[in-house]
Amino acid sequence: MSRRHAYDLVVVGAGVVGSAAALAAARDGLQVALVEAHAPKAWRADEPDLRVYAFAPDNAALLADLGTWNAVREARAWPYRRMCVWDAAGGGELCFDADALGRTELGHIVENGLLVDRLWTGCMREAGITLFCPEKVVAITQDAQHATVELAGGQHLRAKLVLGADGAASKVRQLAGLDADGHDYGQRGLVAFVETELPHQDTAWQRFLPTGPLAFLPFADGRCSIVWSLPEAEAQRLLAADDASFLRELTRAFDARLGEVRSVSARAAFPLRRQLAKDYVAGRIVLAGDAAHVVHPLAGQGVNLGLRDVSALRAEWRRATAHGADIASPHRLARWARGRRSDNTVAAYSFEAINRAFSNDAMLPTLLRGHVLGLAGKLPPVARLLWKRAAGG
Repeated sequence: MSRRHAYDLVVVGAGVVGSAAALAAARDGLQVALVEAHAPKAWRADEPDLRVYAFAPDNAALLADLGTWNAVREARAWPYRRMCVWDAAGGGELCFDADALGRTELGHIVENGLLVDRLWTGCMREAGITLFCPEKVVAITQDAQHATVELAGGQHLRAKLVLGADGAASKVRQLAGLDADGHDYGQRGLVAFVETELPHQDTAWQRFLPTGPLAFLPFADGRCSIVWSLPEAEAQRLLAADDASFLRELTRAFDARLGEVRSVSARAAFPLRRQLAKDYVAGRIVLAGDAAHVVHPLAGQGVNLGLRDVSALRAEWRRATAHGADIASPHRLARWARGRRSDNTVAAYSFEAINRAFSNDAMLPTLLRGHVLGLAGKLPPVARLLWKRAAGG
């Protein structure tokens, strides 16, 4: 039997972006439904999630406002105080230092699983959120005043606004008729945790190689999380290599910057691609996070961009509710979409351009790129501007 429920906001997808949006809306007094196909796996300290983020300060502030950042930080969020980028072929080095930028840290390295776990817990406790899990969306219809989400279990969720935060293969995007352009980089991101001979110095390290960037991110217990962008065949070869061979190749690829790499966890790899929705809005349906934009992971900015979608949308519904207006009025959603689509598109193509410029051994780019890195490192205003952009300022 069909059952109907009325809400201000229905969020589809309870990952980092969707859960944060649901919490933010409930904290702002909206009636919220959160739809998720599978309850997230409980985070465990002894089973670190291989997927980590370089979490930016503005998004830490958002989670603090939602009452979840302390729980994340107390569990395991490792601060990094320095960032160092250099090129294997062209020379040159660019470093950011927290002290020079007047900060206690540049950001935190945080596991995806931990963020999801703490946000999900917050959603379960928040009185203004009704959870539908496990549940799937099968249809969405709209009229002038509302959108109605039909669930596989027969419920119909009527809302002023529907937010699709259900990942790169978004069902909401498909049902809304919103197209997306995609480009496969022909690369995989190989991830693992490693222990090194020398301490990581609370520094996020990144070396550009002809095959793609290699990042060592500081983690708990002296370990580093690595993200190694590689051509498909090379990633598969290194996934299959024994630990001793892998460690030798990784030490050489990283130029032994932290001495010998001594041990490695289980390894995994995920395909790298760019995917950008052509629009973020269809009537009372909006997209955020990976449903709207997937970018190259070289700067660790994917989740940061998604949470900035949430912060910008939150600003719009706060303005609307303060004036007793419709939170999904066309001009508000259009304004939000223009700003976020512009920012995310610039970020996506910027990351892609950097990856292309540094991930090749052609003579001219090789000669130029080291000088560019070195010059940026010697001009404090340039370095400060670059960091402010990464930090969401």
